Amino acid sequence: MIYPENFESKIKFDKIRQLISNNCLSDMGRELVSDIKFSTDAGWIETSLAETSEFMRICQEEENFPVSYYHDARPFLLRIKVEGLFLEVNELVVLKNSLESLNAIMRFFNTKQEVYPHLVARAGDVRVFPYILQRLDSIVSKFGTIKDTASPALGNIRHSIAKKQSGISRRMQALLQKAQEEGWADKDSNIAIRDGRMVIPVPAAFKRKLNGIVHDESTTGKTSYIEPAEIIETNNEIRELQLEEKREITRILRQFADDLRPYIYDLIPAYDFMAFVDFVRAKALFAIRVNAIVPLFEDTPSMLWYRAKHPLLYLSLKANGKEVVPLDIEINEDQRIILISGPNAGGKSVCLQTAGLLQYMFQCGIPVPVEESSKFGIFHKILIDMGDEQSLENDLSTYSSHLVNMKNFIRYASQDTLILIDEFGTGTEPMLGGAIAEAILNALNNNQTRGVITTHYTNLKHFASSAPGVANGAMLYDSHRMLPLFQLEIGKPGSSFAFEIAKKIGLPKEILDDAASKIGEDRVNFDKHLKEILRDKRYWEEKRKRIHENEKRLEEVLERYKKELDDASKLRKTIIQEAQEKAKELISGANKTIENTIRQIKESQAEKEQTRLARQTFEEEKRQLLASEEEEEERLKRKIEKLKNREKKQKEKGKRPQASSPEEAAQQEQAPTFSKGDLVQLDNKAVGEIIEINEKNAVIALGGLMTTVKVERLSKISNSAAKKITQNRTPRPSSNYLENISQKRMDFKPEIDVRGLRGDEALMKVSEFIDNAVMLNMKDLRILHGTGTGALRQIIRDFLKTNPVVGSCGDEHVQMGGSGITVVKLDI
Repeated sequence: MIYPENFESKIKFDKIRQLISNNCLSDMGRELVSDIKFSTDAGWIETSLAETSEFMRICQEEENFPVSYYHDARPFLLRIKVEGLFLEVNELVVLKNSLESLNAIMRFFNTKQEVYPHLVARAGDVRVFPYILQRLDSIVSKFGTIKDTASPALGNIRHSIAKKQSGISRRMQALLQKAQEEGWADKDSNIAIRDGRMVIPVPAAFKRKLNGIVHDESTTGKTSYIEPAEIIETNNEIRELQLEEKREITRILRQFADDLRPYIYDLIPAYDFMAFVDFVRAKALFAIRVNAIVPLFEDTPSMLWYRAKHPLLYLSLKANGKEVVPLDIEINEDQRIILISGPNAGGKSVCLQTAGLLQYMFQCGIPVPVEESSKFGIFHKILIDMGDEQSLENDLSTYSSHLVNMKNFIRYASQDTLILIDEFGTGTEPMLGGAIAEAILNALNNNQTRGVITTHYTNLKHFASSAPGVANGAMLYDSHRMLPLFQLEIGKPGSSFAFEIAKKIGLPKEILDDAASKIGEDRVNFDKHLKEILRDKRYWEEKRKRIHENEKRLEEVLERYKKELDDASKLRKTIIQEAQEKAKELISGANKTIENTIRQIKESQAEKEQTRLARQTFEEEKRQLLASEEEEEERLKRKIEKLKNREKKQKEKGKRPQASSPEEAAQQEQAPTFSKGDLVQLDNKAVGEIIEINEKNAVIALGGLMTTVKVERLSKISNSAAKKITQNRTPRPSSNYLENISQKRMDFKPEIDVRGLRGDEALMKVSEFIDNAVMLNMKDLRILHGTGTGALRQIIRDFLKTNPVVGSCGDEHVQMGGSGITVVKLDI
């Protein structure tokens, strides 16, 4: 249940609907947008949101999803269910294009069963028929006309018409030329068309000179348009053939309608699916635009929202380079009703509207702009009292209309109801209005109703602070800068800051003092204490936040020191172990040296010279051992120092890399130096002159071109070597290309004559003419096709309208050839 009837306009959902509708590609998609309805079915809501979520991924990740020709052919199909009726040619084109799009959509989903399961499930029952598309391809051309090959009879008829028209055109040109030679027609006159028949414009004074029928006269009466007698019969034959062509086309259309009629009831669901795709795509595009998500939800009347944003406010502020302040709100069994208070223009009504709009969007199957950790519930009734509902017809004042709403709230509200009341209790005498509002709030609370209510009444704030299930909420306000912060804080009432705002506006101090004395010191002190509590709470919250940050930083430092201590302990053990192993090696080596010395002394039987040599060898070995020990100690010191400075070295930036080997260092020292004006050769054998140079790059002039290359790609060459390379080099192909372009530009004429050619021959020649003009950057063109029956002119202009480089095309000035020449302007 939604109350009142204008609920959507009050919460601005009608604007959400319009934004979604603007994303639709077809009227059938817009119809589904207009049919969006509030639902309490958890299964439907889950499926609808999942489908939209999958399409959001398609819009963000897929580039080949078909989004063209979303035409609704259902009215045409339903009409031809009646025997004898058939589709017009333009309706065949709509049917053909839309069926091609449907086929493309089905091919897309046929390969995405695992990626988009909900959308694929929707497409599962849709059937498309290749036979119908094949028949349409055989009947309708890409220009939206019936093909000559649609039937053998139609081909023969059109061939006969073209043949006769060609003969008439040649004969009419001969008659016109003869009339011009005799002086009966102006030299610059051309064949014209009147009532579908070819005529020759003749001055009225000579109309008797030319044997034929006068079909028309100019406005001034000075020119007569005459159909020569000798071609009247042929023109009549052409007219009969044209009528026969029309009858054959009607027969073809009737035959196609008969072939299509058995498939109509299978094609209607296919177009229903196309409408659904258009609708879900529109929702997905809107959700992406407002950064919406599909949140978690449960089938209970609850809210747990983090960083919720009003989508319309978000788009409005974003357009102005600003950001909306997000809303955090929680409604559950213990905190059923939130009573929001605070200063005027502080965001209370926006907060209330955000709660109603996002909940309504969610239960309409539309993603909502909240944080991913948010959770939505499902309400079976949403009741709102917002704005002025006074009615002259029903003799209702503003307050009376609020009371009517409150009566309905008490009647219908239950534990699965969400109520939204703005400026609760206002509109009448404050004491009485506050008392009635408190009684209504108590009744709603006893009914276990959920809701968000805004108010300025102090007695309601007192009630919320003591009643279980009702919580105060405050819209924060910066009392120093006298600016609202648009932040909702649940758990305490807010001050209206009436005296502060009045002081800021500039009301005299004596008036404010008089007002304070009238309301009593207790009321002023109450509001004052609220502000002080708000200020102190903000101070302690910031203090707690800083302490928390410092504790976190201290924990990180302690963790880092602990890690470094563990690393030092491991290093100490490693060093001691290495030292012990080295000491064992030293002792073992010393023992061997001593034993060798003793053995040598014994073997030499204590000869002085041998003893002296053995002693000398022993001393040398001892010196080497001591030196090795000192070197080892120094190595260990360097290793410890290196470990200590590792962190410092890792932080150093900006140093240039050194050569990794002596060979690289030598190469760097021997690298050649370059200066401005040197002749150099690149690694691709190109030769040029240095224009500018720095440490890494050089600007090289290669003939008439300038290029920037790295210095290591260059090598110096002498003037003679450069000259030899330049002489041996073959001319570049680009010069030949430029010469060809220049020659073509000289030979090109911006006018082409296709008179006397068949349609396909003329189109081929015109197509080549347009291509050459684009290549040579020629924008103004003329195509001489003559007037004749106008068929060749129409074929050429239909072709030009399909060419993307053609900006416009139309008749030449009447004095320059009129409709016998088409003037083309290219958009290049």
